Amino acid sequence: MKNLKQRLLDGETLNGCWLNLGSAVTAEIVGLSGFDWVLIDLEHGAGSESTTLSQIQAMEHTSAGVIVRAESTEPQRIHRVLDMGAEGVMCPKVRNAEEALKVVKGLHYPPFGNRGVAKMVRATQFGLNFNDYYQKSKDQILGVVQIETREVLNHLDEVAAIEGVDVLFIGPADLTMELGIFGQFDHPDFLDAVQRIIGAAKKANKAVGILFFNPDDYQKYHKMGIRFLACGADATFVADGARNMANKLADFRKQQI
Repeated sequence: MKNLKQRLLDGETLNGCWLNLGSAVTAEIVGLSGFDWVLIDLEHGAGSESTTLSQIQAMEHTSAGVIVRAESTEPQRIHRVLDMGAEGVMCPKVRNAEEALKVVKGLHYPPFGNRGVAKMVRATQFGLNFNDYYQKSKDQILGVVQIETREVLNHLDEVAAIEGVDVLFIGPADLTMELGIFGQFDHPDFLDAVQRIIGAAKKANKAVGILFFNPDDYQKYHKMGIRFLACGADATFVADGARNMANKLADFRKQQI
């Protein structure tokens, strides 16, 4: 593991991005580019659990830790990706402390959680180091809950206080949609919600994360105290690169006419 949890506890700022193409090749390219972490997106991405394993394997020799966003808080979805070797799990649309606790229980083995025990899985090197993995997993697996519903804003202190919730991750698109101000990331209502999330996390000594779409916003969010930052995705990188090259070639062609 790449020790993302300990690095956050030590106060580091960790930079990441999304992987939503379901491709082991693009995962490896992104992993080699210098990000601290990447997120394989099973909620909205093109891939599935069947493509997740190859992506995690492709990231093994890179410096980036792998988080997987499960489709839901159901334990089976969490167990599956952890067994594949994910370093942490993000669950979307967590609405209250009960759902956050359900996530945490799914992340960890008994007695702290209810994760099923299987030795012959990739995370334990197919049984070669189960005992070591079992002993270290509670301190190394990163639990990330997404703060992106109106309801959860009324339960921030309760969610942040749960042991095993390591990151309160702001989902700006969904949160602004719920607040009736979709895409207005400078709107007072959104900024107020962000400050409330940061305040709850600070009281519980937890980290805050956010996905933003303009890299120029990095300093704004960092100054607020957000330390688990994500911008961009493999699909975006490919699309932007393709469009930029096509536009350049089109401009050169016009010059020849």
